[in-house]
Amino acid sequence: MTRTSKSVLTALIVIAVIAALGLLYASPYIALDRMKRAADARDAETVNTYVDFPLLRQSLKEQVGQLLTRKIDVQKSGNPLALLGAMIGAALIGPLVDSYATPDGVAAILNGIPPRGDPGEKPPVPPSPDSANEGTTPASPGAPPISSAPSEPKQKEPPATTAGYRSFDTFVVNYQHGAGDARYSAVLKRYGLFSWKLVGIELNGG
Repeated sequence: MTRTSKSVLTALIVIAVIAALGLLYASPYIALDRMKRAADARDAETVNTYVDFPLLRQSLKEQVGQLLTRKIDVQKSGNPLALLGAMIGAALIGPLVDSYATPDGVAAILNGIPPRGDPGEKPPVPPSPDSANEGTTPASPGAPPISSAPSEPKQKEPPATTAGYRSFDTFVVNYQHGAGDARYSAVLKRYGLFSWKLVGIELNGG
């Protein structure tokens, strides 16, 4: 092998190593983007490849349970009705966990809508294709459309997000709507070298 061939081979090896390291670093960001797209589209088959549902379910149960415990502690000397609501929520934690351990729940988590532990709480469902046309009545030609329902209130702005490695095998995405709102996190774990899955959430406030 000539010196030129050795130089070319060395350069190719260096490029391959750099590319592999770049992919290794970027892999959770890629997985997060694909997971969110699949969840927003309610593509259950693809979501299943990016979510470890048994671990997510366990995490939801623990985190929502701790959240409700904090609510009960706060309300013990406060509003009796709020205390009753928190206690009912604690009793109904199973259905809440079941509703969030789904593609709808994953989409909610990745779009800034974590579980709050309210009784009967469920993640929002995607709008139907005809939802944009609901609430309007036909108008005569040339006349502006007339709405038969009041305009919807302005939706909450998307949350501010930060993401980064907690360790080599753990990647965390933090969500917060504003300085006065509670922050929560979605936790991804490495599976193999380049694959990642959502395994849990961390609810840091009520």
